[in-house]
Amino acid sequence: MIVRSTVRQCLTTVLLLLLFLPSFVLCDADFIDVRTNLDRDRSGKRGDPKDKYFHESTFHPHYDGRFAAKEIGKEERLPHLTALMQTFLATMADIGAETWIMHGTLLGWWWNQKILPWDSDIDVQVSEHTIAFLARYYNMTEYHFRLPGVENGRNYLLEVNPHFTIRGVEDSLNVIDARWIDTETGLFIDISTVRANYTARAEGVEGALMCKDRHHYLERDIFPLRDSFFEGIHVKIPFEYAYLLEEEYGEKSLTLTVYEHHQFNHTSKLWEPLPPSNRRPSRKRPPMRRPPLPKKPLNDII
Repeated sequence: MIVRSTVRQCLTTVLLLLLFLPSFVLCDADFIDVRTNLDRDRSGKRGDPKDKYFHESTFHPHYDGRFAAKEIGKEERLPHLTALMQTFLATMADIGAETWIMHGTLLGWWWNQKILPWDSDIDVQVSEHTIAFLARYYNMTEYHFRLPGVENGRNYLLEVNPHFTIRGVEDSLNVIDARWIDTETGLFIDISTVRANYTARAEGVEGALMCKDRHHYLERDIFPLRDSFFEGIHVKIPFEYAYLLEEEYGEKSLTLTVYEHHQFNHTSKLWEPLPPSNRRPSRKRPPMRRPPLPKKPLNDII
């Protein structure tokens, strides 16, 4: 009887440890544990601060060096990013995890519901409830997809940064809360958490929200989420999408039809490469943060 009771207590302890594991395990997933076909780790782990969880590759910040040895060409990259987006959205819908697109990915949606051809990563957001759900039940899960034209399919890894429990912007090394990673190419989706901004709310800003990357919103900017399509699959977008894009990238980002050596074709609805003779040096500008613009009514149907 005493033995059975002891065993029962041990099992209970183990289950509790497994349940709360994502909350206190702060070490990253080692190269040896997740390696696929590489002979060595090409992440920036050795040169990064010890408290940083995600380590981008040494050759490009939008690749995971545990899975990639070099960049892939633009023509090859875009189909991989498309599959990355489609598999992520399908998986989140399947497990019931709410997510929406943001930043440059939302800008691509604005133009033609596709990834911008010069983009090399994807940005999405989730709520605090959703990131806790993913950490508890799906962290380090690998998903296999059979994709058209891809022999033997492709694997994707959902990895949650255990520092997601730290809410403040002072944790500047861990502003990305999770990633959806293509284990063949090392390309990934950055997943950021939108949290209640209790400091701003205490000062009277109703519905104030924030991310660890210092982006600030109001609840009415994002919610209720709208339904649309992106890369041929159902997606959620913020309610005040145009306002958010203008605030982050400037008003011209919604009308400028020549950018990054591409011109937008209004007939084909595609960003098409400009001939070399017509190319001018691209002028990149950092995201713009401006005072709130007057709200304009938006159509409910996208």
